[in-house]
Amino acid sequence: MNRQLPLPLPIQWTMKPLASARTTFSVLPFGSFELTIEHDLIRGVTPDMLLWWFRHIGGTITYRGETYSRYRVWHPLDHIHWSMTNPGPNGAAQVGSRFRIVEAFGRNAACYVDSVETVVKLDEEGIRLVRRELGQEVFSLQHWFEATPDGTLYRSRMQVGAENLVGQYILNPLLQRFLFTRDMGNAWLKHNIEEVGNFEQFLPELYEQPHLPVSHIV
Repeated sequence: MNRQLPLPLPIQWTMKPLASARTTFSVLPFGSFELTIEHDLIRGVTPDMLLWWFRHIGGTITYRGETYSRYRVWHPLDHIHWSMTNPGPNGAAQVGSRFRIVEAFGRNAACYVDSVETVVKLDEEGIRLVRRELGQEVFSLQHWFEATPDGTLYRSRMQVGAENLVGQYILNPLLQRFLFTRDMGNAWLKHNIEEVGNFEQFLPELYEQPHLPVSHIV
């Protein structure tokens, strides 16, 4: 597998630190990982903006005269590639769409992810992605959005593994050894806090121009 990372984008904002959010990392009874985040308030960003974003991650942004993929601007250091199959009639993501997500948490090749996940929930209350293997749900990621006068309260929960006997004795040991280690879990917590915090930096202006093929940020 080619794990060469692209150069970081020349984005000038400061990302939020791990300490800005409340996090947990637990091992559930059958051995799967559960990671949760209560993010710092996402100021100036509404649930409608977030719903629009997850429907329209594809596309480009112009930042300081240069055009970049929206997905890479979302996390200028760690994001590598995003694509989608099974879009809705207008090309936007919908329930049933499949996202291919390629990223490396902390720009660390040991924390490289190349995964295809299915959208099972997508509305103004949040989004949920799942991945199934051998008839088992082995991955889920859910984000919840709650409007406030100043922005959005944003909560995240990831589960890696299956909470049953198949998970306990077969899937979870394999996943944690070869695909998603404890170190990757800790790195993901920091990565997700950064990318969610980055919405403040670009999404309100991008949302004002959703009809444009290229959106401009100055």
